[in-house]
Amino acid sequence: MNKKKIGIIGATGYTGSELVRILTNHSDVEITMITSESRAGELFSDVHPFLQGIADQKLVSINQIDEYKLDLVFLALPHGISMDFAKRFKDKPFKIIDLSGDFRLSSKEVYEEWYKLNHIFPEGIEKAVFGSPELYFDKIKDANLIANPGCFPTTAILGLAPLLKGNLIEEDRIIVDSKTGVTGAGIKAKTVNLYSNVNDNFKAYGLKNHRHTIEMQGILDEVSGKETRIQFTPHLLPVDRGILSTIYVRPTEHMDENKLKALYKDFYANAPFVRLRNQEPAIKDVRGTNYCDLYVTYDQRTNMVIIISVIDNLIKGAAGQAVQNMNIMFGLDETKGLNLIPLNP
Repeated sequence: MNKKKIGIIGATGYTGSELVRILTNHSDVEITMITSESRAGELFSDVHPFLQGIADQKLVSINQIDEYKLDLVFLALPHGISMDFAKRFKDKPFKIIDLSGDFRLSSKEVYEEWYKLNHIFPEGIEKAVFGSPELYFDKIKDANLIANPGCFPTTAILGLAPLLKGNLIEEDRIIVDSKTGVTGAGIKAKTVNLYSNVNDNFKAYGLKNHRHTIEMQGILDEVSGKETRIQFTPHLLPVDRGILSTIYVRPTEHMDENKLKALYKDFYANAPFVRLRNQEPAIKDVRGTNYCDLYVTYDQRTNMVIIISVIDNLIKGAAGQAVQNMNIMFGLDETKGLNLIPLNP
């Protein structure tokens, strides 16, 4: 089998470096092109020195893309910018996986309400497949444009899908309480992620209107066939990577621990990257991997189901899930190149 030729648009961010780190050891692909407008001509390892001697490829401008025969392109760009390139590339022969939020929502109108930006490529919203392999495997196989899920939504969607699919909980009273490391804010320097603001500190942000709320609701509406309502609050942890979401829901029928665990075991029977844990997982349990670790339990005293959902925000929450989607699109084993063992401690 000839190796698939891959382009990575946007090399300077965390997701760009994680894509290179993962794909370097993928036996069925080769990274043919990596772009950076600000650092074209330099080596990738000049931008990310930890990859010196491993990924020393020269960075090029995106304007050189027609010089390469690509099979798939990852857009590792911020929201509001990705749509420009998805529109520009719409008639190209290669497939696209977009890691921004530009194609995750249901319509141009919903996007503009939550992102406060004009969407210039609504056709892409209509054609894009939401890249959650555990829910949309068959659609991903035939897709040409994938909207790679957000990191917070990945934890919430995987945590809630079995219960909502079975119509077993109150869909309008869902609480998602999430904690994330600072890499979730991206690589650019901002006041919020200065060392003095993050170290020895812990705070909530984005109350009531974080844009990932509508992404969660949109997909879970599809899963349940009903209109969900989610109270989502993210918090910033003084750690570099990882997300832990604690989810609280009320069952609509008799629930017990055995029934709950059997439901999740059956739902994720064919999901290689969802691990159903026997004890509460921590973010170091998934660090550097494509796993989503789930722990689910029922509190009889309060009549509440509690789900703990944990991922590495840069892997299952971004680059790893993107590679998983790529594997499915190419007809490969979805675990190819993602045999990553957690780094703990």
